[in-house]
Amino acid sequence: MPTDNLPDDHAEVAELPQTMRMLVSWTPSYSGTEAIDFAAWLSRTMPVKVRVLSTLLQPWAATPLFKLGKKYKKYFHKEAEACRAEVEKALVAAGLDESCWDDEVSWLSNGSSKPQLITEAANDFAADMILLGPNQAAPKGRFMAGSTADTLLHYSPVPVGLAPKQVKLSKHGVTRVNFAFTEEDGQKDDPALGRAAEMADKWGVPLRILAFSPSGIIHAPFDNHRDVADELTNQWREQSLALLDVARDWVIERYPELDVRTDIGIGSGWRGAVDALKWKKGDFMVMGSNPMGPIARVFIGSTATELLPHMRVPVFVYPAGH
Repeated sequence: MPTDNLPDDHAEVAELPQTMRMLVSWTPSYSGTEAIDFAAWLSRTMPVKVRVLSTLLQPWAATPLFKLGKKYKKYFHKEAEACRAEVEKALVAAGLDESCWDDEVSWLSNGSSKPQLITEAANDFAADMILLGPNQAAPKGRFMAGSTADTLLHYSPVPVGLAPKQVKLSKHGVTRVNFAFTEEDGQKDDPALGRAAEMADKWGVPLRILAFSPSGIIHAPFDNHRDVADELTNQWREQSLALLDVARDWVIERYPELDVRTDIGIGSGWRGAVDALKWKKGDFMVMGSNPMGPIARVFIGSTATELLPHMRVPVFVYPAGH
């Protein structure tokens, strides 16, 4: 893990918006309200404006539903009104104040691709963040990406917020910002650490900078040289500790009043490394990542992908260059 992957002081990074515009992907027939609860939780920490997108998926593309005439238009209108009623009920239940609702708080879109509908709606709303809930097969307290989340984590034009299943959140909103290093954070102009520090400073909460050092993830065809695998793991751990020190110094220099701490998760596998750390109900995780190939929007990498299923707190995945 390189130690020169801190944000470049000269990189142009847009400041946090005064009001975070959040597009929440939630359809009433979906049983979990984690994404809506996530938005309500963040509203206790910062000003937000929320729009909820519900999707009406058509599995075929030959005859778009909107071409079926007045009958379909009447049907779509009824569905939109029903969605609005359920969305408003869910927002009230989550405790999201009406002042945080967009004028068009409920938006129904139809098409054959849910990720495409979400992306288009995010552009239309000028969203600063897309919020998604977990796949319902996820264990309680963990996140599991469904096909929609998996696609957006590779192609979304804006940061993606992810909520674990049935996660318990602090009534006081975010009480600590966490930033996790992954090996994909290797570019000096990656703004994710700076963004996490800015959030913590603006919200008046501590920042915890993390690295993970899982054991048992290096597998060789034969088990004759276990000492080599152990040595590689130890080197990774030492480099992580050095990186944390450099990162802490960089943040304190920029935000001298900020309470900055570091920690490293050491355990068996990724889950063991994550669970080795203490987590609070007010923890918010920020992850940064870089393009992995010729398509510039591809921003989720291998380590982040390994970590996400084991995260026990809401996560903000920040694409490089955003």
